[in-house]
Amino acid sequence: MSVSKFTLPDVGEGLTEAEIVEWKVAPGDTITINQVLVEIETAKSLVELPSPYVGVVGEILVPAGTTVDVGTLIITILSDSDSDTRTDAPAPADASAPTAPPVSAPSASASASASASASASAEQRELAQAAVDTSDTISGESEATAPQVLVGRGSSATMPTRRIRHNAATVAHESMSPPAVAAAPAVAVAPAPPARPVMSAAGVLAKPPIRKLAKDLGVDLSLVTPTGPIGDVTREDVLREATQVSVFRNIQTPEWPIDREERIPVKGVRKAIAQAMVTSAFTAPHVSLFVDVDATRTMEFVKRLKTSTDFAGVKVSPLLIMAKAMIWAVRRNPTVNSTFTDEEIIVRHYVNLGIAAATPRGLIVPNIKEAQDMSLLQLAGALEQLTITARDGKTSPAQMANGTITITNIGVFGMDTGTPILNSGEAGIVALGTIKQKPWVVDGEVRARFVTTIGASFDHRVVDGDVASRFLADVASIIEEPALLLD
Repeated sequence: MSVSKFTLPDVGEGLTEAEIVEWKVAPGDTITINQVLVEIETAKSLVELPSPYVGVVGEILVPAGTTVDVGTLIITILSDSDSDTRTDAPAPADASAPTAPPVSAPSASASASASASASASAEQRELAQAAVDTSDTISGESEATAPQVLVGRGSSATMPTRRIRHNAATVAHESMSPPAVAAAPAVAVAPAPPARPVMSAAGVLAKPPIRKLAKDLGVDLSLVTPTGPIGDVTREDVLREATQVSVFRNIQTPEWPIDREERIPVKGVRKAIAQAMVTSAFTAPHVSLFVDVDATRTMEFVKRLKTSTDFAGVKVSPLLIMAKAMIWAVRRNPTVNSTFTDEEIIVRHYVNLGIAAATPRGLIVPNIKEAQDMSLLQLAGALEQLTITARDGKTSPAQMANGTITITNIGVFGMDTGTPILNSGEAGIVALGTIKQKPWVVDGEVRARFVTTIGASFDHRVVDGDVASRFLADVASIIEEPALLLD
């Protein structure tokens, strides 16, 4: 029996410490490779640490709620010396299932008989399983014999495949085939038809992926108004309901707590936010500008995109047009996409577009890398993925590093505008206010138009007033007329 020592690693960005939030294992638990041991909070995000060992949990050395330095020993794992598996080296084929007991080989006749009997029963079990879950993995091997590789490491030669859906005739034919035929290469099978909407017991019509999305976002499908062509709930319906649920949760009025005061330790993400805001506000002299914009054509453009087959299944919102407008305006006014140091001003000729996201853990600013090279469809997908990842608290430190310019969408909270504080190390940030109908003069007549207010702040050490004004005017021109993006 050997003792493996697991120390707190540096999960990225040169972080020096982290808080132990929750242990996922206890002393005496049997663990496998990649099983989550502990959840930690760094100064930027919540991270799950997987195990690089197979064995039994020995001793947990750091209790939950404690902040420790990187490199501190936090847990020991007991394992047999001959079966100790590390992710540094590939696991031997005969050691891929260390917990499975050895099985003696049966005689040839008994094996053939058992194989034929097991083949029929296995096919019947597979048919029943496929009826309820078509996402299980098959490749002629059981899950226990799959290679155990730490997340992000090891060989990727073996890829999982989806379970093939068999009809009754196919099962009957295959169950009567001798073992020798069953072992032959499989004949190509036509792909299964796309998933159709399924009616639940509550009478909600939705496809399985939509149901999974609703579950992940905490949305009750029975409360969603369906807009699909056959009365089914769409992805856009779920996302819209998720936004509304979030807003309503924010305005719920709780009872007064019994305790007169609450003391919240300043650590983790909140400590990092505080330090960044102080550094930004008192280091970079901010200058702020505001402009009212007729966003009617943007709203019409968003409506057309939602009905486009190219954007089917992708969330489209005015934020998408705002993001594209900023990228276009940066190309015309590159100084706003820079950073100031004591020795030089670094102007970036690429855009890592930051999106300020309010999460249960506080404000974070993940960014879309190389956004300047993305099409409108690619940008829409990146924005959606970024939002879901941030809401789930899965944003990694790497996703928040090296941003160049930021959007903060305060309109989702019903705010008209604000004076945003720069993300540290950046020279520009734009706030998109709520878009709502207001009286607006068009060709000498007062009409109801969709109007928004765009606010922006800049580092006045880098960005002069004329550059800031031209940049914001360029952004406003795209919101007023998205067709300019076609130039």
